[in-house]
Amino acid sequence: MTDKSPINRRWLPLNALRAFEAVGRHSSFTAGGHALNVSQSALSRHVQTLEALLGCPLLIRHPHGLETTEAGRRLLPAISRGFDGIEREMNEIIRNRGRDRHLRTLRVHMPPSFLQQVGLPALKSFRREYPDIIIDVASSYVTGWPREEPDIAVVYDRPQAGQSVTDLLWMIHVAPACAPEIAREHEGKTLERFLRDTELLHVKLQGQARGLMWASYIRQRGLEVDTDRGLAFETASAATGYAMTGGGVALIDLVLFAQEIAAGRLVVPYPEPAEEGYGYFLTMRPEDMADPILALFRTWMIEHCARPEPPPLLRAAAAP
Repeated sequence: MTDKSPINRRWLPLNALRAFEAVGRHSSFTAGGHALNVSQSALSRHVQTLEALLGCPLLIRHPHGLETTEAGRRLLPAISRGFDGIEREMNEIIRNRGRDRHLRTLRVHMPPSFLQQVGLPALKSFRREYPDIIIDVASSYVTGWPREEPDIAVVYDRPQAGQSVTDLLWMIHVAPACAPEIAREHEGKTLERFLRDTELLHVKLQGQARGLMWASYIRQRGLEVDTDRGLAFETASAATGYAMTGGGVALIDLVLFAQEIAAGRLVVPYPEPAEEGYGYFLTMRPEDMADPILALFRTWMIEHCARPEPPPLLRAAAAP
């Protein structure tokens, strides 16, 4: 095998990198060509040039489609991150052109229920302390890193290794919660009987069955309850809000809705929390760690979400 000279940024084949990134991202020469507004043959030549430069194939062409090789799978996310960063910063400069005070807009993403319960108070406090920092807030109910490519995001996800800088805010513990009058109406019943006799309120998870969260809780408790019935909501806040009207029982995050429990608007008649397997994580790209505004906001959010002790229900459950 012929040794290849080290790649030098002075000779980076930018057109070939753009071509491979478009084809790899869309898994198609046709779609990649449409994305860049160039012909398939031109894309193919660029990819072949890149493969020749590296001395190994990046794509395997099958009759039914394309497959990236191991080298292609390693290179593709690096190229995408690089181009995403260039695009992001150039658009940032254009958006902030002519502003005297700041050339930086902090783009934050939070899931809707987190934003409503925790994010809005945190942002209000942050703005009071740092009024000159420009902030754009986006919110969508997705699992993991959002498509909007923010600077920093609170993500709802399972713990997992990755290339992002991730700070755990808290792991989610859930328990059935309802309005006080519903708890009084069913007082004395077993948990199984209570869940059979009340309307179950679901929260939709992207790409998951509507009853997944309740089914997991029921399975952990060893109960027999039909989890296919009931109402399904887009957000945990909506499901919990409906529960507070007396409309049924919701499976709630005891940390996220601790204030509603403390105020008596929600009660947890069977205080035996279960681990959901998901948590809220503050996530950002490693290359942004040196950004002083991002570092400031990251520290602020971690301190805002830090709790000296868990909610009372979790303390009781953890007691020997």
